[in-house]
Amino acid sequence: MTGWHLAEFNIGILRHDWEDPRIAEFRDNLDRVFAVAERSPGYVWHMAEAEMDAAQTDPGGPLGGNPRTASTLSVWRDLPSLEHFVWQTVHRRFYDRRAEWFDAAGQGLRLVMWWVPEGHRPGIAEAADKLQQLARTGESDAAFGWTHARARWGASG
Repeated sequence: MTGWHLAEFNIGILRHDWEDPRIAEFRDNLDRVFAVAERSPGYVWHMAEAEMDAAQTDPGGPLGGNPRTASTLSVWRDLPSLEHFVWQTVHRRFYDRRAEWFDAAGQGLRLVMWWVPEGHRPGIAEAADKLQQLARTGESDAAFGWTHARARWGASG
């Protein structure tokens, strides 16, 4: 889509505190996974760790302030670029092991994607709004997950 980039936001609640040894393998590889993303074709931007940490732990913020929150907000040139990173890099190994680190019970939706104008850097409030929109109204061109992406734009993740 000319003039547009793909934003993605994912969120989860860890089974244990960030400092817990049972989270160590996940925690200790975040920089590695982000470095792969930054070198991936089509990568545009992701929210810096300090800004994301502040948003995740803000009790008055849109993410609820749970200290076990782990989330990522990023922008990609297009759907194939994000799809390649998610499914064809080291990211996939950690994604496949998510049940070891994340508590799936009661979390609801954990991923939303949406199109943003080139140059736009979404904030946490926008990302949280898109996730809530997806939960309220289901997948549409305005807020979607992999199912809609596959049907609408041919992603195969």
